[in-house]
Amino acid sequence: MGARSVLGMTTDRKGTAQLTAAMVLSGTLGVFVVESGAPPFDVVFFRVLFGALALGAYIVARGWLRGHGFTPRTLGLAVLGGVFIVFNWVFLFQSYENTSISVATVVYHTQPFYVVLLGALLFRERLTAAKVGWIVVAFAGLVLVSGVTPGDFASGGSYVTGVGQALLAALLYGLSTLVTKRITGVRPHLIALVQVLVGIPLLLPFADFGAMRGTGADWGWLVGLGVIHTGLMYVLMYAAYAQLPTSKIAVLAFTYPAVAMVMDWAVYGHHIGLVQALGVPLIVTASLKVTLARTPASAPAPETAARVPEAASRPATPAACEA
Repeated sequence: MGARSVLGMTTDRKGTAQLTAAMVLSGTLGVFVVESGAPPFDVVFFRVLFGALALGAYIVARGWLRGHGFTPRTLGLAVLGGVFIVFNWVFLFQSYENTSISVATVVYHTQPFYVVLLGALLFRERLTAAKVGWIVVAFAGLVLVSGVTPGDFASGGSYVTGVGQALLAALLYGLSTLVTKRITGVRPHLIALVQVLVGIPLLLPFADFGAMRGTGADWGWLVGLGVIHTGLMYVLMYAAYAQLPTSKIAVLAFTYPAVAMVMDWAVYGHHIGLVQALGVPLIVTASLKVTLARTPASAPAPETAARVPEAASRPATPAACEA
């Protein structure tokens, strides 16, 4: 076996471990949000605040601010993507309150289909019959997972609202992904830093600091959302992206909802019902089919990944999912 093959295998294993760790961390995010006890706008405000400090410290330590590669156009795109991603978090965290971490997370995983549909609508990207078919399959799974019945729509209620919030969060994530795809020549860490920095002034008018009085030890959950789920998780994720093919990234991304569902059951006793569970493999299968068909050549090969740290056309938002 040649040296290059050995290096490729080692790089692949390292990237797999890094992305798996990032997705496991992402799966615990819902517990941190709920346990903080703070309103969703406050949760996201402190997530972006502490996340900006963590990411900024890492970027400064690596010396990446010099020669950042931003132009006025790409900086504007990063800011716009930040607006979408910040409000995506707000709606997702509101959905946790109105449904459950499990239901919100699975519904949220319809994001790849929004990317395809929005790409076709806004940028005239090719939409094949196969993709349309898999999108139909995914939304059939969504109907099962949501557990919403026609009677629920008639009576209204917070559960239907929560499902809608998860869908809106997925739509905003899709918009952020499409915008970020058009940024090239900039490290994804820098794009992510811009996006969380945008959230600080954006959310400041909505933050209810009065509700934070007496938070006490619960501040630890908010700091964790910034340092662990934004700083550490993004660093692990982007390191893995530069080393793995898209096919493996797409598969490993589903570690996130799996861990989220286990955590929801272990901590809060929530679980989806049998009929709802039937929809999960439909969404997972359709997502993999659409994602792999959509980006067959976007990931650098393991042997060349080390030489392309600016594989920055990758979304600066967490992989196919992550919150």
